[in-house]
Amino acid sequence: MSEGGVLFVDHAGVLGGAELSLLDLSAAFGAGSEVLLLADGPFREALESRGVRVHVEALGALKHVKKETRIPGPAAFADAARIATHVSKRAKSHRVIYANSQKAFVVAAAAGLFARRPVVWHLRDILAPPHFSGTNVRAAITLANLRAARVIANSRATAAAFTGAGGHESLVRVVHNGIDPAPFDAVTIESATAARAALRLPAGAFVVALFGRFHPWKGQQVLLEALARLPRVHALFVGAPLFGEEAFASALQAQAARTGVADRAHFLGFRADVPELMRAADVIVHASVYPEPFGRVIVEGMLAERPVIATRAGGVTEIIDDETGVLVPPNDAAAMAQAIESLAADPSRAANLAARGAARARAGFSVTAMVRGVEEAIRDLI
Repeated sequence: MSEGGVLFVDHAGVLGGAELSLLDLSAAFGAGSEVLLLADGPFREALESRGVRVHVEALGALKHVKKETRIPGPAAFADAARIATHVSKRAKSHRVIYANSQKAFVVAAAAGLFARRPVVWHLRDILAPPHFSGTNVRAAITLANLRAARVIANSRATAAAFTGAGGHESLVRVVHNGIDPAPFDAVTIESATAARAALRLPAGAFVVALFGRFHPWKGQQVLLEALARLPRVHALFVGAPLFGEEAFASALQAQAARTGVADRAHFLGFRADVPELMRAADVIVHASVYPEPFGRVIVEGMLAERPVIATRAGGVTEIIDDETGVLVPPNDAAAMAQAIESLAADPSRAANLAARGAARARAGFSVTAMVRGVEEAIRDLI
């Protein structure tokens, strides 16, 4: 992209799926672009390690507004205006403001008005209950129709929810997330074996793993319930509460103890060695109970050459099908347990699914394709 191209705005300082995608995008767009974060944290460090220019402008009252919030208070609106003024000043040296989340879009929409710059919203959420309150959905759609020059959706399911709620179809471009296979390719059999040994898993244990933010809609509780039906299976839970879900994390620990699986449920917290841990597992599980906008962890599991079990809803079905993985109904522990048991009993089928999944992930979800799709979507704005 050209000099002074894009000002990327993200509300988070932590590393979630949206931030990992922005990490690759912003690095690809080069020195003419910049990332403005509305919170400090590990994400800033990750961006700087990739040579991306970063500025932090921390939120105040606006950071406490959640997706389920019905009507934000006056302090949140005042904070949005304050931050938007600062963002608009930085935006004047760029050609486009690119919001990487809904909260960032609220700020960017106002900043774009002040700076007279077009605003792109990278929509990474399904705008529908229970993900968002009805009031929040209506406000987001109205703001997008008024202020977005382009809405980039991370899946057709995300795009359909946007237009179904009243968003203008002419604004939307679908660009699937892309994931770099290199970290997964770098994992050797020896390092995967060492990772498994470090976890002190029993020799010969069948191990499933779920990666992601700890939140009820991500379905960790469903996998725990399935685990109670699988006496010889161990499960790795990799991730942590990102936005105040500590009570849910504690509830999972209590569920594991109550159902008698505490010795087979391994809560590892946030880990930087995700590729090694994926290769250390026999199966990767995606267990979201509500439609997933995309499902980055599914692609990662496929790149790790592991069979993936995923819930059949939302953008998931744009990634995986019955030829490249195993799809189960959302929030169905019995179906999840049966799927795990079927793969444990048939190593040949598991290996075939893993091979087909890896080929699908490499062909359909590359970083190059994602960057090209975003560039094409905003070329006329640049």
